Amino acid sequence: MGSAHVPVLYQEAVDALQIKPAGRYVDATYGRGGHSKLLLSQLGDAGQLLALDRDPEAIINAQQQFADESRFEIIKANFDQLDTVLAEKKWLGTLDGLLLDVGVSSPQLDVAERGFGFSRDGALDMRMDPQSGQSAAEWLSGVSENDLIDVLKTFGEERYAKRIAGAIVEQRTLAPITRTSQLAEIVKVAHPRWERHHHPATRSFQAIRIFINDELGALQRVLVHAATALKPGGRLAVISFHSLEDRIVKRALRKPPPDPSIPRHLPQPPTADHPWRLVGKPVKASDQELDVNPRARSAIMRVAERVA
Repeated sequence: MGSAHVPVLYQEAVDALQIKPAGRYVDATYGRGGHSKLLLSQLGDAGQLLALDRDPEAIINAQQQFADESRFEIIKANFDQLDTVLAEKKWLGTLDGLLLDVGVSSPQLDVAERGFGFSRDGALDMRMDPQSGQSAAEWLSGVSENDLIDVLKTFGEERYAKRIAGAIVEQRTLAPITRTSQLAEIVKVAHPRWERHHHPATRSFQAIRIFINDELGALQRVLVHAATALKPGGRLAVISFHSLEDRIVKRALRKPPPDPSIPRHLPQPPTADHPWRLVGKPVKASDQELDVNPRARSAIMRVAERVA
């Protein structure tokens, strides 16, 4: 794998799942199969790995890369469909481990025509599944200024959302905004204060991409079902890349307030509402990994074990 295809926290994520040779696992964000490949290398003949991805290109990659691998299956689905997929396979409550590496993947960022980045000009698409839903260009052509301001603030934490949204709405009356270079230039001109080492359009592109793909909603939904997917003792590892994602993960996994009826010297029992035990501290990329893959700088992994 080239550096563009090396998954973040490659070894750490698989180690966190404590792979059992005969275990059953799900890589719910296949990408280009880096984590899946390492996970399979630790499974025995009786082990099973199911991968999910909503990107058609990821499905093609998996079918080619693991064509002769009987222990592996890939299904085209977003990870928030996990409970439906597992129910159909009669796998609910049987997993030994579940991996989520959320957000956009390096291959998606690096292909200009996918429209996720602005370093090279491409169609303003941004859909993780180009076969479904509205593209970013289609959405920007009709969104109200107030709704655009809200998206830029909520999903990009953009201080100058109002100024940027106004510029986008003004420019689209002159010509359709269909290319990443167009949008990047509009934001660049409208943005009054550039952050050092960051393109002024970074937050706006992030916000629109997250909204178009309902990324935070999908993350919230899959975390609701994660515990019922795992067997007691099964592990969940979630890698996120910005504070909005990590906040959702922390909220889902953190301990509930203690039950005042239980003496303080006794452990709090797990409940149906909170079946998690956090495992270790949050994990970040090592200096060695950052030398190879600078995009790992913002990555953080949280690990939890199902205890109820």
